[in-house]
Amino acid sequence: MPRPSGLCKQEVRLERLKRKQYEELLEPLEDDGILLFKYWLTTDQVNQEERLRERLEDPLKRWKLSPIDLAARDKYDAYTQAREAMLQATHTEWAPWTLVDFNDQKLGRLTLVRDLLNRLPDTHIDPPPLEFPELGREPQRESYSMLDPIADYPVDIED
Repeated sequence: MPRPSGLCKQEVRLERLKRKQYEELLEPLEDDGILLFKYWLTTDQVNQEERLRERLEDPLKRWKLSPIDLAARDKYDAYTQAREAMLQATHTEWAPWTLVDFNDQKLGRLTLVRDLLNRLPDTHIDPPPLEFPELGREPQRESYSMLDPIADYPVDIED
């Protein structure tokens, strides 16, 4: 979100939030039958702080942390105000926003996926009948002339 970070000039941001421009961009998608779902993943600052610290301390997650993330910590209220302005400008009946509580990430993922699946129309189509005739010969093994697959990873696989 550019406003609090200063990455976007105010006049550009205001132009992007104009409802008419927004509708002109998205309405043709709806007219073509595209379903548009917009989700905002909410996180309280206490949880955000915990995640940022985890990213700082875990070498496997360190790549997710940037100086912009650290600078944004002092602008939580400004980001909240910017989010509210964006929601007010871009929440429409045909392209609504849905806020999902992501303080518990696993529960948030389940909630988002369940909501998404509930919104999708039932499009059950019976597949056409197919016959699976005999191959007429022994199945072949795959062969390679230029490259071979890499060796299997050495693990004990229990049946």
